[in-house]
Amino acid sequence: MTEATIPETATDAGALKAADLIRDEARRAPDKPGVYRMYGEDGTCLYVGKAKSIKKRILQYAQGRFHTQRIGLMVSLTRSMELVITASETEALLLESSFIKQLKPRFNVVLRDDKSFAELMIRKDHRAPQVRKHRGAHTTPGDYFGPFASTWAVNRTLNTLQKAFLLRSCSDSVYETRTRPCMLHQIKRCSAPCTGLISLEDYAGLVDEASAFLKGKSRAVIARLSDEMSAAAEAMDYEQAARVRDRIRALSAISMENSVSADGVAEADVFALFSEGGQACVQVFFYRGGQNWGGRAYFPRVDKADTDPEILAAFLGQFYED
Repeated sequence: MTEATIPETATDAGALKAADLIRDEARRAPDKPGVYRMYGEDGTCLYVGKAKSIKKRILQYAQGRFHTQRIGLMVSLTRSMELVITASETEALLLESSFIKQLKPRFNVVLRDDKSFAELMIRKDHRAPQVRKHRGAHTTPGDYFGPFASTWAVNRTLNTLQKAFLLRSCSDSVYETRTRPCMLHQIKRCSAPCTGLISLEDYAGLVDEASAFLKGKSRAVIARLSDEMSAAAEAMDYEQAARVRDRIRALSAISMENSVSADGVAEADVFALFSEGGQACVQVFFYRGGQNWGGRAYFPRVDKADTDPEILAAFLGQFYED
């Protein structure tokens, strides 16, 4: 990867219009893949782009055909350019995404929502693992499940885990100071490992079942619970059978809501794009363990001249950039 700076001198500024400057730079640019950056008079980056041929792409800006008002303004404000020659189009795509994240150019396709997605985490650093919502880096030891597209989706799943597996959600400080079960135990959403109402060994079994469910093994988990309910009923332990029945109902309800209709889809991020007249919408759906964990719509800033492949490539590069 090589980089070349093609600055505008003070004399050039007076002698060349922006389009003439770009045309002059296109004449000197290589016919190779790479990334180009367009800068304004104050040194601010206006635009970052990639191309299979930098020479041909830059020349399009100088020709001025099919320019929208936004692109025309960008061209008129350009005072210098910087080029980075790459070994392949793939390398150019990755570098373009990195520059866009770093420089936040005014005229690029950009994501308007950079919030991190919510996840569920089952901690692994406590004798009675806690389940909780999580955003951000994975710094705490544990199993992370997600992403969930909305707070509503992650809250719904968390509530289901509490109903079906009776896992604790309290903080460690609350856990260590409990002398009697809390309200969550009273409403059958926690097995109260804090007070010894369940052994740590049995609690670990609940944690394993919850992890299996989140990994897409819901049928196996429900089948095992059904066997447990039948055994309790045969032993005439009807209260236990009713408790297990309620757990099965909670799991069955969310499994039906999240079921994937497409055969064979287990782990996937699905993207759908529609663009028209300089506006675009990208809808993202998340499938994990054969379950639909929700979707989110994005409305990136685009130009009428941007093609669907260009919009989607720019979007994906930013979407998966750490």
